[in-house]
Amino acid sequence: MVSMVADEKAQPQLLSKKAACNSHGQDSSYFLGWEEYEKNPYDPVSNPGGIIQMGLAENQLSFDLLESWLEANPDALGLRRGGASVFRELALFQDYHGMPAFKNALARFMSEQRGYRVAVDPSNIVLTAGATSANEALMFCLADHGDAFLIPTPYYPGFDRDLKWRTGAEIVPVHCTSANGFRLTRAALDDAFRRAQKRRLRVKGVLITNPSNPLGTTSPRADLEMLLDFVAAKGIHLVSDEIYSGTAFAAPGFVSVLEVLAARGASNAPDADLSERVHIVYSLSKDLGLPGFRVGAIYSSNAGVVSAATKMSSFGLVSSQTQHLLASLLGDREFTRKYIAENTRRIKERRDQLVEGLRGIGIECLESNAGLFCWVRMGNLMKSQSFEGEMELWKKVVFEVGLNISPGSSCHCREPGWFRVCFANMSAKTLDVALQRLADFAEANGSGKGGAAPARRPLAGGPARTMSCPVGRFSWANRLTPGSADRKAER
Repeated sequence: MVSMVADEKAQPQLLSKKAACNSHGQDSSYFLGWEEYEKNPYDPVSNPGGIIQMGLAENQLSFDLLESWLEANPDALGLRRGGASVFRELALFQDYHGMPAFKNALARFMSEQRGYRVAVDPSNIVLTAGATSANEALMFCLADHGDAFLIPTPYYPGFDRDLKWRTGAEIVPVHCTSANGFRLTRAALDDAFRRAQKRRLRVKGVLITNPSNPLGTTSPRADLEMLLDFVAAKGIHLVSDEIYSGTAFAAPGFVSVLEVLAARGASNAPDADLSERVHIVYSLSKDLGLPGFRVGAIYSSNAGVVSAATKMSSFGLVSSQTQHLLASLLGDREFTRKYIAENTRRIKERRDQLVEGLRGIGIECLESNAGLFCWVRMGNLMKSQSFEGEMELWKKVVFEVGLNISPGSSCHCREPGWFRVCFANMSAKTLDVALQRLADFAEANGSGKGGAAPARRPLAGGPARTMSCPVGRFSWANRLTPGSADRKAER
């Protein structure tokens, strides 16, 4: 036999190194749980044994309000203005600075979300195709390849993709703990800054989510003051992702860093140029429940950032028909005022249903006042208080219980046993089914301690239901360990 090895030619690399690399983060349990849900989605009629999606922070609680407005305002959806067609106007090329009518309406809506304590200037807004695009554009504007941003943990798993994959920026976790409810401290910031220096990384800024994803809490004014002191002292940037600003449903309420910055005043010498290093990310995906519309925004008083980000926005524009529709909707002040009030009431009601149901099972949540999810401690269901125990429980919850939730390790939490559980993307009846499934699992497993499960309270949403969820074998689940993609940023 003649060997063919010597005659073989090297195959060309068909993909770029960036496209072929594994730094996207798609192998995180956060994304893999979604994959399993998509293979077997729950439906109360056609697939009652399917997986219930509790890993998606989507707001479906107020669609009826939006649909009622659309029915009452057919011109907005019909591409008309004053009864006349604007189809030709919208079909032609639009300047990537955005339509003035929409930017003005968005600026007013953002001011409304902040209690009119902040006057949002539409000329400082850069429109983007969602908050994902906004965050990435800011990284391109503020950080070079290898520069770092500090991010408090636990944080949204998608940031590993959004901020790092194409930009080459690095994330250094700021480790927060349950001892103080995961609040950010100056000591934790200083520690993260020192760790970045040891890695020879140049820290360009801090990024926070306020309200927090995944904690479901708003940042106290005192914490924002401390954070501004830190970035002022270090001469770095602050990015505040405020896409959940309109979901705050309880005291102390939402306070934007813009409000705190304005209150400090220009007379404070260390703050002379601080206003040009504070940037806001916003989106209509959460407050209005419109993630499919892909409407995001960067807000910055830095003319250089606005100019550069506007140029970058040409790679991800918001469609002209979407801007036309939302300019009309956001321009209706009476509607937006009533919508915000009713939407936050519904979020609180659904949050309370989840918290009360979990408490009846013997599971506690971090006290929250915003967001579309709860930060849930499920250590009493784990066989071992470790990240291995967390991953083992997560697999059981996905495959045996039929609930897709997000383990804390995917959010870079340093304490095993925490999970992000979403509640606003389903009906009250579906949430009741999810709670009953978890209650049955807790009873069958004796709360994971080998003993009797705690007594259960009646669950909200009607009488208890029983169901069975088929269990199969999933090869990818066996390769997931706490040492995989979920915790790479801990190094």
